[in-house]
Amino acid sequence: MTTEPRPGAEHTAQAATAPDGGAPQPVPVWRPNTPARAVPDTVGEWRLPTGLLDPTGVPLTVHLTGLGCDRLDTAVTPVGEGVALIEITVPAQATVRAEWRVPCVGATAFWTPDTNASRWLPPSWVAPRTVSLSLGAPVAALVGTGDRALCTAAAGEATAPVRVGAGVVEESGEFAFTVEQDLGPDGPPMRLRIDLSGRHFATTLQAVSAWWAEGLDHPGVAPAARMPAYSTWYSLHQNVDAATVERQAVLAAAVGCESVIVDDGWQTTDRTRGYGHCGDWEPNPAAFPDPAAHVAEVHRAGLAYLLWYAVPFIGRHNDAWDRFKGMILREEPHLDAAVLDPRHPEVRGYLVERVSRAVEEWGMDGVKLDFIDRFAVADPPPAPAGADRRGVHEGVLQLLADLDTRLRRTRPDVIVEHRQPYVGPGLWPYATMVRATDCPLSPAENRQRTVDCRLTAGPIAVHADMIMWHSAETPEAVAVHLVNALFSVPQISVDLTAQSPDQLAALRFWLGVFRRHAGVLQRGALEPARPDLGYPLVRAQGHDTTVVARYAPMPVALPERERGDGPRTVLVANADGDPVVLLVATRPERTRARVQDYRGEILSETVLDLVVGVNPVTVPTGGLLTLTRED
Repeated sequence: MTTEPRPGAEHTAQAATAPDGGAPQPVPVWRPNTPARAVPDTVGEWRLPTGLLDPTGVPLTVHLTGLGCDRLDTAVTPVGEGVALIEITVPAQATVRAEWRVPCVGATAFWTPDTNASRWLPPSWVAPRTVSLSLGAPVAALVGTGDRALCTAAAGEATAPVRVGAGVVEESGEFAFTVEQDLGPDGPPMRLRIDLSGRHFATTLQAVSAWWAEGLDHPGVAPAARMPAYSTWYSLHQNVDAATVERQAVLAAAVGCESVIVDDGWQTTDRTRGYGHCGDWEPNPAAFPDPAAHVAEVHRAGLAYLLWYAVPFIGRHNDAWDRFKGMILREEPHLDAAVLDPRHPEVRGYLVERVSRAVEEWGMDGVKLDFIDRFAVADPPPAPAGADRRGVHEGVLQLLADLDTRLRRTRPDVIVEHRQPYVGPGLWPYATMVRATDCPLSPAENRQRTVDCRLTAGPIAVHADMIMWHSAETPEAVAVHLVNALFSVPQISVDLTAQSPDQLAALRFWLGVFRRHAGVLQRGALEPARPDLGYPLVRAQGHDTTVVARYAPMPVALPERERGDGPRTVLVANADGDPVVLLVATRPERTRARVQDYRGEILSETVLDLVVGVNPVTVPTGGLLTLTRED
């Protein structure tokens, strides 16, 4: 199946001004006379012209290798300036590898959704990462100066394992991308999306999310999932009981939270932080003697209720151990537990039955499904006797689909939390929110992880890792913690009975900002700056409001506004220690300015006459500047 260029696709190369105002850069385009079929190189190897131009204007070719086949069918379809979709099918079972290279010119960072990945440019000999349903997402971007994507690439496979690699080719100074996938004549094709448009890297990543979402029927996100939450994990760890949770819930509602997430500890009297007591999923009768009555009490406080489950683990100190110890993927001795094999229908049925009780019997609003990534295995054992799924990813997909169907039977708007690194599009139908992975007391890391999640989260809400601080922390620093999670849903995890009045004031003020501006903060056009520096400036653009957060002494460019069009309100949150915020205007304008401190107390209200260029304004650390621009 070969796709010829679209009739009438008469695009021509144009020159675009570089982001820094330098020499014009070539805009990669679809070249309508480029053939879309692979050209054989040697046996088992082909060259596929893409019709795209790399950042230096050279035509881009994808090199294909097939192990197990002597023929490939290819199709290349242009989708806008500088973007092409590639589809590869095989007549027999084969492993297909695609590789292409772009010049590493002006490169500053390499972006992947891997939680612990730095932004360095890895060498090409680094081992590829295996992405599957329960681990990661098949997307990456090479970022250059001005935050422009030199190349953004993604695979369309959302469930089966895909091996993706990238890195600097030392011999040539190029950057290589590789995608390897096992294909069959009756299975889905290899689908690749290569973006050489030179747009802001965030725009290209959000376009990948839109591509993944084509045809997806997501059930929607319950309103409570987009509002601040209280989590028991860092504040209480396993020391949870009904009375303590109810007390924290009342205080959490008073500061602006709309849900409570009860984490590990509800199912055991053990307090050693292992997972040997996971698997039976029965409430600790001493701590939660009447779960349904307890949930009803939290509901009376005005909060939704989510309950934690370490889904893959079966602990040695559970009744279920003897039943399932022969149906495991691997043992985890250091956790005093093992990982269940979801290829067994008996395992899936048991987990669905246990987890669904939270909603069906106890009246919970949702569940927190933890450690789904533990199902990911680099070299899974062959499907054992009694299994009805060959691949582990197929078993995980069936488990989550069955659980989703069961939960929505009782509560159609059920809330389901997933967590990095299981963030791929194959999981979107079975989740309403995804949380940044654990980074306690690390605001900068929380910022980076939530922004990374936002860029390819598709239809689901993104939550910050639980926000905590030392009891002696200054309220200004509390505000900084919260501002670092500004473009996600904050989860608070401190003992609210032990907070000072100023700490509570900072919490109430910033959670109020989250709530009032949730639309633009969570669903506006997100544009983070400088991934190589950890996003020192992030902005979200809505129809009438722009929110900018400043985490380093960087100037803040005001969005354009001509004849009353464009954002009328601009919020600038200052999380940096430098109180002098430099506003950069492109034309003279008059604006009302209000400055608030970390508690929300108004320090000044004035009218600013902005000049073209730099305009300094003093905003204290943890404070907020609100500009209301005149028409």
